[in-house]
Amino acid sequence: MAKSTVEELKKYLDPKVLSKITRLDLQARLVVEGFISGLHRSPFHGFSVEFASHREYSPGDDIKHIDWKVLGRTDRYYIKQYEEETNLKATFLVDASESMRYKSDHKDAMTKYEYAAAVAASLAFLLLQQQDAVGLAVFDEELRTYVPTSANPNQIKPFVHAMDASEPKAKTSLEHICHSVAEKIPRRGLVCLVSDLFVDIDGLVRGLQHFRHYDHEVIVLHVMDRDELEFSFQGNTMFRGLEEMGNVMIEPRALREGYLEAVGRFCREVKRKCVASRIDYKLISTADHLDAALLAFLAARAAATRKSGAKR
Repeated sequence: MAKSTVEELKKYLDPKVLSKITRLDLQARLVVEGFISGLHRSPFHGFSVEFASHREYSPGDDIKHIDWKVLGRTDRYYIKQYEEETNLKATFLVDASESMRYKSDHKDAMTKYEYAAAVAASLAFLLLQQQDAVGLAVFDEELRTYVPTSANPNQIKPFVHAMDASEPKAKTSLEHICHSVAEKIPRRGLVCLVSDLFVDIDGLVRGLQHFRHYDHEVIVLHVMDRDELEFSFQGNTMFRGLEEMGNVMIEPRALREGYLEAVGRFCREVKRKCVASRIDYKLISTADHLDAALLAFLAARAAATRKSGAKR
């Protein structure tokens, strides 16, 4: 029996989380483009909201935008230009590959996919509250579902439904997906990838750079399970490979040090290459309370926004 919309919304949207994160704004640090009045400044000059600069009058310009005070001082005609306040268009890429099915045995643990979907749904809800537009791409080795961006408050329903209807079951092909989605997004905005990043780093970076090439702001939320980050298994353990990796029986304590070193090295390298490409990177454990993880992320972005604004 199909789930109701209410059940789907309850699954991924925690009222306690939303009440906390809606106190903060997720504002793009890069210039974005859009149509509807919102919180984000457009790079295209119009005649509304906030004064930006002057330019000389040209035949055909509307005379009501002539700056008469400047004319009186200089005896020359200048047009006032303004910057429009526009809405942000955000597209979330949520990984639905088989490795995202993993869940530790800890109490109240969520699968990586459930956690990633809750992260995306919560941020999407926040953006819609700001009158911004959100869209969604759910993928594994193919693009499984694509929901075009919309600022309609009811957009959260198809957004959540698309994630709930997806079952993680295949391999990941992230570079290919990035190239495909980049061609579907017609205007500059925000792209947020939520994934465990079980992919080749160079391919990942090439895919994300496609978005940067089109001047999108890019965020990578790297979701990993506590077991993957701590590797606290005891005694002989059968590890069942996901995404066609096969099974293996090992004594985990003998491998723990080397495993943690390899994971740490991988995460540091992903972060380094993201930073080099002007991409935000945040590692999140499924053991982290969702509200705490999102508040930390949003607070860090708000601080970075203030810092970059002070430098201009």
